[in-house]
Amino acid sequence: MPLTRRDAARSPENVSPPNSQLPTPNPQPRNSLLLTFDNTRAIVVSTFDKRAMAPTRLDLLQGTLDLLILRTLFVGPMHGWAISQRIQQISQDVLQVNQGSLYPALHRLEEAGWIDAEWGRSPEHNRQAKFYRLTRSGERRLREETRQWEQMAAAVARVLTNEA
Repeated sequence: MPLTRRDAARSPENVSPPNSQLPTPNPQPRNSLLLTFDNTRAIVVSTFDKRAMAPTRLDLLQGTLDLLILRTLFVGPMHGWAISQRIQQISQDVLQVNQGSLYPALHRLEEAGWIDAEWGRSPEHNRQAKFYRLTRSGERRLREETRQWEQMAAAVARVLTNEA
């Protein structure tokens, strides 16, 4: 679960040491990205810089969360919490999907027929959990969305590297 401003302010790494013990700034700070889904159906990514104590927002392409979920389920069935944790793990803690974004996306993907869900027992917690798996049409959708994402990423990279 992401830190709130209050939690971050109370954490030990945010307590300032005496001036003689100030750490040197990290040249590449690791900020986390929190994926949320707002009612405009746009994916919003919030970054939280612990030093600045101020969240910022970045809008990502619509469908990004869907693509991440489909790709995560490509390896096999998972329950919601495991999907969220896997995305965070694979992104090396850069992407954090909150439950308020994850479960609406899972329901949307299920309604579209791209994933199926079945109740089962979670081996981690020995509790009932809904397990999601990719359907054949979900696999086709994943291939198409991946192709589109790669096209978009390549186009953005061309614009960023253009020295004109």
